[in-house]
Amino acid sequence: MHSQVVSSLGAGVGLRLQHLAAVIKDRPDASWFEIHPENYLANPYAAELLLEIARSYPISVHSVGVSVGSAGGIDRTHLARVKALIDRLDPIMVSGHLAWSTHEGDYLNDLLPLPYHRESLAIVADHINQVQDALGRPYHLENPSTYLGFADSTMTETAFLAAVVDKTGCRLLCDVSNVHVSAHNLGYDPYRYIDEFPGEAIGEMHLGGLEIEAEANGGEVIIDTHSRPIDGHAWDLYAYAVARFGARPTLIEWDNAIPELTTLLDEAAKADAVAASALKSGVRSARAG
Repeated sequence: MHSQVVSSLGAGVGLRLQHLAAVIKDRPDASWFEIHPENYLANPYAAELLLEIARSYPISVHSVGVSVGSAGGIDRTHLARVKALIDRLDPIMVSGHLAWSTHEGDYLNDLLPLPYHRESLAIVADHINQVQDALGRPYHLENPSTYLGFADSTMTETAFLAAVVDKTGCRLLCDVSNVHVSAHNLGYDPYRYIDEFPGEAIGEMHLGGLEIEAEANGGEVIIDTHSRPIDGHAWDLYAYAVARFGARPTLIEWDNAIPELTTLLDEAAKADAVAASALKSGVRSARAG
């Protein structure tokens, strides 16, 4: 239904509650907005404002609570509430994280990692099939930002994502900033990760700000905070990804220390410019930059 609209999208921005009124009043020149449904499920006034915005702008839904990596299963009640909002919005895309955030009915504030092996693959694939069946539309699975690896993993993250796509027919959300964060923290080559990413399944990309923290051993860890402008290394990696995969709808994420909406729109304009330049220059020069 939305394939023609999605293919023509430039970069969009995450729509946060404090910007709802400004969007309705000012009608900014934004390509599209992405929302977290969990912010609207218990806030009917915000939901009504969102529905008004959705009459003028394409909306993407990015869930932080579906938790496809939880061993305890999908929370069907929560999924039903998310579906009800999705049915009202008719979004251009629906996405979520390769992570888990629930345990025995408790919701955690973190998107937690999981090992990559046959057992976890079966769990994730089963849950994504459940989600797609319930929603009646493809689910875009996002690569996580990670701070540790699991000794019992038998697959790389990119191989795991490819296997999930093969088993479920889902789409992928390539968060380029997460690749930069994880590669730094775990000590691998982010460009090789992009080379190995199943690009044919990518429906969307993300870019978000980060913080660098010193470790006791003298090293540094990068934290995916979404609280700052996009890091220069992430821009370079984004150019490389666009040159390899082609243009994809790209979201600017900013969830903490949120600035004025114009700041986010400026970052989106930069993403469009970087993407346009990368498409002209090609993979070799993108990596060299």
